Order: sequence, then structure tokens, then C-alpha cells
Amino acid sequence: MKRVLLKTACLLPLIATSALAQSDVETTSQDTRFNVGPGEEVTVAARRTTIRSRLYTSVDVLSAKAIEAETVENSWALFGRLPGVLLTDFGQGTSSGRFSIRGFNGEGELNAVKLLIDGVPSNTNDGAITFIDTVFPLEITAAELVRGTVDPRYGLNNIAGNASLTTRSGGEYRLARMTLGSFSTQEVQTALGVQSGAVTQNYALNWRQSDGFRDHAHMERKGASAKLGYTTPSGASHLWVSGRYYTVRADEPGYLAAADARTRSQRSYDISQTDGDERTLSQMIVGYDGAIGENLTTEVRAYHNRFDDTRYIRFSASASQQERIAREKQSGVTARAQLTVPVQGWQGLSFEAGADLQTQDVVSQRYLTVQRSRTSQTRNQAYGLDTYGAYIQAVLEPTSRLRIVPAIRLDQIKGGYYDYRSGVAAPVNDYGTISQPKLSVSYAISPQVLGYANWGRTFQIGVGSGSYLIPPRTVDLEPSINEGWEAGLKFSHKAISGRVAVWQQEATGEVKRKLNDPLGDSENLGATRREGVDIQVSAKVTPTLSLWWALAWQKAKIITPDPAVPTSLGKTIDHVPAHIYTLGVDWQASSQTLISLTGNAQDSYFLEQTNATGRFGAFSKVNATVVYALTHQIALQAEVKNLTDAYSEYVWWDGSQTLHSPADPRAAYVSLRLNY
Repeated sequence: MKRVLLKTACLLPLIATSALAQSDVETTSQDTRFNVGPGEEVTVAARRTTIRSRLYTSVDVLSAKAIEAETVENSWALFGRLPGVLLTDFGQGTSSGRFSIRGFNGEGELNAVKLLIDGVPSNTNDGAITFIDTVFPLEITAAELVRGTVDPRYGLNNIAGNASLTTRSGGEYRLARMTLGSFSTQEVQTALGVQSGAVTQNYALNWRQSDGFRDHAHMERKGASAKLGYTTPSGASHLWVSGRYYTVRADEPGYLAAADARTRSQRSYDISQTDGDERTLSQMIVGYDGAIGENLTTEVRAYHNRFDDTRYIRFSASASQQERIAREKQSGVTARAQLTVPVQGWQGLSFEAGADLQTQDVVSQRYLTVQRSRTSQTRNQAYGLDTYGAYIQAVLEPTSRLRIVPAIRLDQIKGGYYDYRSGVAAPVNDYGTISQPKLSVSYAISPQVLGYANWGRTFQIGVGSGSYLIPPRTVDLEPSINEGWEAGLKFSHKAISGRVAVWQQEATGEVKRKLNDPLGDSENLGATRREGVDIQVSAKVTPTLSLWWALAWQKAKIITPDPAVPTSLGKTIDHVPAHIYTLGVDWQASSQTLISLTGNAQDSYFLEQTNATGRFGAFSKVNATVVYALTHQIALQAEVKNLTDAYSEYVWWDGSQTLHSPADPRAAYVSLRLNY
């Protein structure tokens, strides 16, 4: 990896020199965002906001046109189209999977991505991105992914970066998408926009069901949302309120032994026949965006999230079935303001400041069960976690080429814990004030090449009971501090554009959740180092043919192990492949026909921190889509996923054996898309 880092660092000036030699190209935007998929340039701040933060780090945006063409079981899979994103496909009903970035895995032991829906924090207490399931593709106008440690806007869960979904706001439209396909899949998505003067209305109603590829894998999802907005006559202020409700019922096929996963991958063992989940999610948001004069703009969000989940799961014949109950209420307020200050002789100077309060009230219960009948209780906890955060950032533009962005964020954690079974009460660990300085710089080397670099710190605390000073612990834990840097180039050359980035991120005292622990505690992983290289290129070969390609090299190592596991020194963190590839071809074969090929691949990963149980998980898949426009309002779409019928699986180690969850084989879907 060090050789790769050095070679890539040497290549950066060569790429810059090549682009500088060209004079007949368009100017590269002084922005490190990279747009993925067909369609016009995406404005990240597509929601009605007055503030667009300046972030000189690796940022990718997936356009609405690319999103609406995707057939996915859950919206987290949309991020697989973006470069360097690791998809972890559990294939277990509502625990369908998640995405992760920058050398972090998607196991759930450490969830490192902050999720925002219309600017509102949307992670569950354990950091999972569960609320992403509430948003169906037809509602989304853009999906944005910010990598690294430099974004000061968010604290809790913003360890490796953040992901934002922006839903439709304003406009006149009537959209529908009806899908039929393999495994008895049926789906209807609808979206309606009504605008009358200063008042906007946006609605969505969605339903999906499927029997799944494997036995005992039926799932039914339902979702609805509404957003109402009002803009003042001057256009300076916009007030809006939105509500979202989602429910899902799913069976779980469970995990297979290695031999059965390959030869009888459709099978579900008898021990899993009463496994399943019922989950309800809701979200309410009140938002305000306003301009006070020409130089000061503000943005405020108040929200309330609810998460209710009851899951029955039996992982293997040697384990008991469990009933897992989780109830969460989350409320909060986020606010920020941006001030532009005219300075004679400077290109620009602005300041951005923000503050947020996030509260979580959680009930976590577990029982041992036999075919959903309770035999004993193993957990009955209630706890609160409150996060107070604030930041300030300056954007210094002394010349038209140079941008310097210093920032600092401060967070404090409060809360308390109570165990109803033992009668033990405990305060949250005294993490103190968690300081996170940050700095990013960009320089326009030429009209075609933008160089950038950044450095910053983020933090991690335990989740569940791991956040509290529970006896016999008597010493407060410190937060794990992640310190990272990145250097990159964004370039364009005639019809070619791309971005190359080298990055590293180190953590002190990283902890991970004990996934099957009755107490719900965390354990020490140790000090870690993650590093890698991201390369992505997009090319307009002809007016009708576009190509894009991306490769992520990454390495995640334990550099100071937990004293209890000395053999993990220098070992690779589990479930992190070293290479992730994405590619795509879009061909406008005629004015009516669009043909697309997309591919994803990764190499194998280790299953646990000593790297002693083998490597699994490598795959290479290709998807093909044809869209035929019958009229301007009606389009027919045919899609084949996993065109070559390649085998892939998710694998984990339960302490004594590997457990396997095979992914879908080749599958076909037909959709009718209406825009009227």
C-alpha cells in the first residue's frame, strides 16, 4: 500500500501537467464534487436551502435521473453506484444490508457514516443508516456522499464521512413507476408535486413486495410522505414541514453452512422458519431557510424520529432464537448561518457557524424464545443520549485560485442508563469537550485542474450500553479520535473528467459493538490505520456514448491491538476488501432508446481480527438496463441484474464456524415509468 500511495502521489503532478498542456477545454469548477450518472449537473443544495457549505474533500453526487432508473430492494443499495463504496448485503429481511466507506466495514460493529435526510440526522442509536429505508428512489432528487474527516457540520456518527438524501421540494409533476420481476417482485412508486403561487405540496406513496430468491424470504414494504412549503412574497424566506411514515414486515431465511451455500443456496433451514421482523419508522421535520439582507443567510431544522422494531432471529442450530425489541425516540434542532464579508482586493471572505442538539431515548429488550414463545429475558435497558455540538468555519479566498477553509467543531455528550433486570443505573462516560479542528485548501492549478488537500479530526464513542460508566468500570472512557488527511486532483481534458485522491485515517482506541452481547456492550479493537487511493474517470466518448470507471485501493490495519488479543497486531480489519471497482456505460442508441451497463466488483475479506479463519466475499457483477421512451411521458424499462449469474455471498464468523448468506442470482425486472 505504501508503494501504491507513493506511486499515486507521483502521478498527481503528471496528470496536472497533461491537463495544463490543453487549452481548448472547459474550465473545471472550483469544486471537488464529482457527478455520477446521466443527467444535468446536480446542485447538491437542491432542497430549499440558502447555504451551500464549501467542502474541499472527495464528494460524489448521484443524479435523480440515475436514481430513478435503479431497481433496488432498499435505497442503501443506490450508493453502490458511487466510487469506493462497500456494500454489505446481509440478505436477512429488514436487516438487508448497508454501505460503508474509507476502509470501514458494514458489519454494524462500528457504523462510520452520518446519514441525513433533507438535512436531518437519521441514524439509529447504534449508528446504523436504518432510516434510509423510508425513502424510495422516486422521491430522491440527489444522493450525496462526503468522505473524510474535514466536514465540520456534523459530529456524532460522522467518523468517515456523511451521506445525504435530498427529496423533492416544489415543482409541478406526476410520477409513477410500476415494476414486476423475478422472485414475484411487485412494486409501485408514486410522487406528486403541486405548486400554487407561494405554496408547494409534495407527496409520495410507495409499496413493494417480494418473495425473495431464498426460501422464507418474503418481504412487504409500505411508505408515505408529504411535504408542504411556503415562500414569502419577497422570496427571501421559505418555511416547510414534512412527514414520513414507513412500515415493513419480513421473513428471514437465515444463514447456511458453507457447503449448502454453494450447492443449495436457495434453501432456508428449519431453524429459521419462525424468524422475521416487523418495523415501523417515522420522521417529522419543520424547516426554515431565510436570507437576512444580502450577506447573511440562515437555515434551521427541528425534527422528531421514531424507530420501533421487533425481530426474531436464530443464527445457527447451536444458538437459541432471540426476540430483539428496540424502541427509539429522537428529537433535535440544527441551525446554521453564513455571513459574507466584502474585503477589498480579495475574491471573497465568508464565515459559517452552526449548532445542534440531538436527543435519543432508547429502550432495548431481548428474550430467548422457542418459535417466538419467550423462555427468559436477557436484556431490559433504557438509556438516553444527548449530543450538543457547535462549529465555526471560515472560507478565505485571497485570490481567484486559492481557497483556505479552517474550521473547528466542539461536541459534548450527556445522558444516563438504567438496567431494569439488575437495577444498575449509570451516567454516560465523561468524554469531556471533544475538539475537532479541521483545515482544507484548494488551488486552481489551471482552468482544467483543481488541487486540494485537507486534514481533520472526527470522533467515535461506544454505542448502546458501551457509552455508559457501568460497573465494574470506574474510569470514564475517552472518545476514540480519528485523524485523517487527503490530497487530490480534480481534472478535465476535453471530454474526460476525473478525480484522484490519496488518503489516510488513524484512530486511537477504536471500539466496536459486541453484536450478540446480552449487555449490548462495546469492546476495544485498538489503534487503527486506514489508507487508500481513489481514482475515478468519466468520459464522453461521443455525443451518445458515455463511460465512467472507478477504483478504490484501501487497507485497514490494527496497529496497536487490544491487550486481550495480541495476535491481531498488524492484521487486517475484518470485512474490508482491498479493492473495490465500479464501472458503467451509457449509450443513447436512438432518441428513444438508452442502453446502460453497470458493474461492481471487490476482492475477498477476512472474517475476524486475527485473520485466522480464511477469506471470503469476492465477486464481480454486471447489470444491464434498456429504457425505451414510448412517448415523452411514458417509458418502458427492462433490466437484468447479475447478467452473468455470478455467485456472491455475505459471510461471517460466529466464533466456531462460517455462516453464509448467498446473494441473488440473475434476475430480471420490467418497469413502466410515467411522467405526466
